[in-house]
Amino acid sequence: MKLSLLPWALLLLVTAPGPGPQPAAGAQGSCSHRCGVQDGPCSCHPTCFGLASCCSDIRDFCLEILPYSGSIMGGKDFVVQHLNSSNSTDGVICSFKESIQTRGFVDSSARVHCVSPLLYETGRIPFTLSMDNGHSFPRSGTWLAVHPSKVSESEKSQLVNETRWQYYGTASTQGNLTLTWNTLALPTNSITIELWGYEETGKPYSQEWTAAWSYLYSLATNITNSGSFTFTPKPAPQNYQRWKVGALRIVNSKHHAGEKDVHALWSNEHALAWHLGDDFRADPVAWARAQCLAWEELEDQLPNFLEELPDCPCTLAQAQADSGRFQADYGCDIEHGSVCTYHPGAVHCVRSVQASPLYGSGQQCCYTAAGTQLLTADSTSGSTPDRGHDWGAPPYRVPPRVPGLSHWIYDVISFYYCCLWAPECSRYMQRRPSSDCRSYQPPRLASTFGDPHFVTFDGTNFTFNGRGEYVLLEASGTDLRVQARAQTRMTPEGSQDRGTGLTAVAVQEGNSDVVEVRLRDGAGALQVLLNQEVLSFKEQRWMDLKGMFLSVAAGDRVSVMLSSGAGLEVSVQGPFLSVAVLLPNKFLTHTRGLLGTLNDNPSDDFTLRSGQVLPPSASSRELFQFGADWAVENASSLLTYDSKFLVENFLLRPKHDPNFLPLFPEETTSSPSQASEVAKLCGDNNFCNFDVAATGSLSVGNATRLVHRQHLLRTQSLQPVVSCGWLAPPSNGHKEGMRYLVGSTVHFHCDSGYSLAGAEASTCQADGTWSRPTPTCQPGRSYAVLLGVIFGGLAVVALVALVYVLLRRRKSNTRHRSNTRPVLCG
Repeated sequence: MKLSLLPWALLLLVTAPGPGPQPAAGAQGSCSHRCGVQDGPCSCHPTCFGLASCCSDIRDFCLEILPYSGSIMGGKDFVVQHLNSSNSTDGVICSFKESIQTRGFVDSSARVHCVSPLLYETGRIPFTLSMDNGHSFPRSGTWLAVHPSKVSESEKSQLVNETRWQYYGTASTQGNLTLTWNTLALPTNSITIELWGYEETGKPYSQEWTAAWSYLYSLATNITNSGSFTFTPKPAPQNYQRWKVGALRIVNSKHHAGEKDVHALWSNEHALAWHLGDDFRADPVAWARAQCLAWEELEDQLPNFLEELPDCPCTLAQAQADSGRFQADYGCDIEHGSVCTYHPGAVHCVRSVQASPLYGSGQQCCYTAAGTQLLTADSTSGSTPDRGHDWGAPPYRVPPRVPGLSHWIYDVISFYYCCLWAPECSRYMQRRPSSDCRSYQPPRLASTFGDPHFVTFDGTNFTFNGRGEYVLLEASGTDLRVQARAQTRMTPEGSQDRGTGLTAVAVQEGNSDVVEVRLRDGAGALQVLLNQEVLSFKEQRWMDLKGMFLSVAAGDRVSVMLSSGAGLEVSVQGPFLSVAVLLPNKFLTHTRGLLGTLNDNPSDDFTLRSGQVLPPSASSRELFQFGADWAVENASSLLTYDSKFLVENFLLRPKHDPNFLPLFPEETTSSPSQASEVAKLCGDNNFCNFDVAATGSLSVGNATRLVHRQHLLRTQSLQPVVSCGWLAPPSNGHKEGMRYLVGSTVHFHCDSGYSLAGAEASTCQADGTWSRPTPTCQPGRSYAVLLGVIFGGLAVVALVALVYVLLRRRKSNTRHRSNTRPVLCG
């Protein structure tokens, strides 16, 4: 919060007629060209609605739109709310980012419409609106551009059996293809279906490297908008063959061919096998092999992006727990059925949240059902890093940082060439090898929950239940700040507890956006604010913001992933918020605040602003003063004051309420009537016992117990794991076992005709080394062969001896007969 807010708030309390959602009575001034401005006789800032200080025309100039989001591919029609016009259609122009203009219109109900443009970036895109054919743009709003994969299927045209489209022309894949769409999403009688191609050209990693969508040709023109189109693909003309990745676009037939930024339905981007030439159809394997070899040659000339990627977590449990740096890959997510098309041996994959700083690349890590990392060195199902991060990377717009599409050009279409259309997958895997986890370092975890209890990064436990606003964390280097508001709980009987709990948490890193998560009044649900403006998640649960990503799950858990790799998770637990903070090891020795000093030394976690350190044995009252010392200052507050209650109780009063006397742990006693229930519920969990005593509520105590248990389980998942790294099988042999963590054993075997020279097995040791090296398989010394030779030789000898004996016996019999003469009788 800026310093100027305090005198502004004082003026507000004198002049405001009271809280309410409507503009202040008699407010003077206008919001024309002033959206977001707080100063002046009236406010055009998002907080003005709760403070009843808005200019009377705020809804005419500070625009709300529905829908508020759409694909970066553009073509989405949205309606400006609260704004009606009798002007002609020709006068409406929407300007995005001050440089991209689309033509809007006024419908028969006098509602104003805009159409989103084709963009090459995700995130909140500012736009302005002109109602006088571009002479002035006094109105402004924000459009949310999202990754194509995050758009509802109802907003796209559908490639029926998409795999068939992408294999068309290969063995046994011929015939008709079908495209379908929702006719209500494009209200017109006749439509045109176009093919657009995507490419990135110019010298890689230079200023000349550019990305572009291009209109190629139409598949059908002026056909009935029936919702379905079936055709038999024909090879495209030679001048279109250089495009290998593209998408179909359906538009109103009134638009000329390839007209940009008009209302449209796009298909998924895909491999354009069906549009390729006769040379592909004549011998798809040879064609694909040639493309794979060309990709291989180019790839070997590009910089090595692998060196700046983070190592993968060693286990599935680590990957799921390290949510500040890794998030589920939508293409292989265990929570959505583990449909892992490109990694059939895996049940879950994660991607690094942030792209690498220099090359905009991304890490991918895949895991088996046993929680073991799956490597490309062992299986083509292994995880493959990406030269172009699938989610893109700021500043976007240029290769290889275009969301989704750069990934297609440098990582996906080459996979089709080498692995799916030709048997050259070893070439691809050699240049996209999985990362092992030998250098992976889990993040450090700290949490606060309940009436607030704290577990610091170094594992210190304590309770501080002040009333006010406090610094949970300050970190030098990245200027990371996390602040929280603590309030008392109203009991069902209408009185206030002597304990408090967190009701709002705000975070900012450097010059990033400010995100605040707070409890909605009386609703027990979360409300998320971006730069003091309440966000809606009805359309999108993932947002790309300045310096961070934001994800909302099921309305009761919010995750903030910061550019430094730090992560913040806020959830509803009982009547209060629970907060977990994850920090990479680069934050060691750089933190202070209520979550302690991260340095593997619990004894200095109670460090005051002055640098003085309270001993670990400090009393609860001394710890109360420690907490009070970390009260937020108005000049640096990140929290929002958008109601008379918040202004009067937190903005204008001391940030730590000196008049509030909490219940201290040594004063707690459970109600005798609850004693047995408390003992059964809480056991030896001191946090649970305290919260039941402080609130008289078993449900509050149980919520505290559960979140503390979650913290302990997550801490266990994030324990470092020793990896010995990948172990190669012997040449002319194979191995059993693909787990390379401490205690794991790999067994070796030789192919037929070879014998093992060396150990039959090797075990990963605690020092990160294997107990035995990979043995060799030597030819001609197989025990089976040797025994065969021996017994074969013996059989030959026996046979010769037998023949010899038989011959001698036969010879003896012949001699005996010749020496015997018949006796003649006379």
